[in-house]
Amino acid sequence: MKLERPGAEIFVPDGGEADEAVRRTTHMGVVAHPDDLEILAWPAIRDCMGDPERWFFGVVGTGGAGSARTGPYASLSDEEMRAVRVREQRKAAMVGEYGAVALLDYTSAEVKAPGRPELVEDVRTLVAVARPSILYTHNLADRHGTHVAMALATIEACRALPKEARPARLLGGEVWRDLDWLTDGDKVAEDAGGRENLAAALIGLFDSQISGGKRYDLAVVGRRRAHATYHDSHHVDTTSALSLAMDLTPLMHDPAIDPADYVKRLVDRFEADVRDRIARLARAR
Repeated sequence: MKLERPGAEIFVPDGGEADEAVRRTTHMGVVAHPDDLEILAWPAIRDCMGDPERWFFGVVGTGGAGSARTGPYASLSDEEMRAVRVREQRKAAMVGEYGAVALLDYTSAEVKAPGRPELVEDVRTLVAVARPSILYTHNLADRHGTHVAMALATIEACRALPKEARPARLLGGEVWRDLDWLTDGDKVAEDAGGRENLAAALIGLFDSQISGGKRYDLAVVGRRRAHATYHDSHHVDTTSALSLAMDLTPLMHDPAIDPADYVKRLVDRFEADVRDRIARLARAR
């Protein structure tokens, strides 16, 4: 596999050869920054840990050099911060027993650039070799521009593959916007419970973000727990943690669907659901 950027690498925690490590993939994530995998693809990471028949492969588009920083990381340059965050991602791959993690080494500006052909080609190459059954990326309603750009690149890369080489499902997970606003019919809810000590440990490895001023370790666990309780108002909780995702599979298979129009339909269904409930209850008075 040849990646476009000179600084790109594929790290294999168990020391195996990169091509073979990627080929054993069953679950895959393609994200913008170090720690995004651990936030949005935890159910896949958990399911693969300790299972010799399942392997998680993560792809990280940028080194996260432009992240907010304070405390012990306040004086670091962008390049120094990039080195720290890449090191943290390698540690997470080891603790999470990933099959491999690819660090593509683009800048945020390059990910958001029009067309981004090199990024799309890198993702296409990696998905073609990995052949995952399920692929996670960011959701298209995310508030972070680099996240949305990475999701769009992932969709474009999958569209460029033959149908038989595409994953069975493409899911967009939560980072910078919750997805509990989706109607129940549009919401993909995944059990994120179990091995919660390891879920917390993975997030906790990204000390540059946590000590640097962002308590993702508390926020991520809190969101999953909140989803588990608020997911259903009429039944007791069935899990201690829940992750929500947007189903992007139709976009992968039909290039005629515009991503913006796809999300607009989801928003329109949410609006219709709210309006209908208010109208019914207003009439009932």
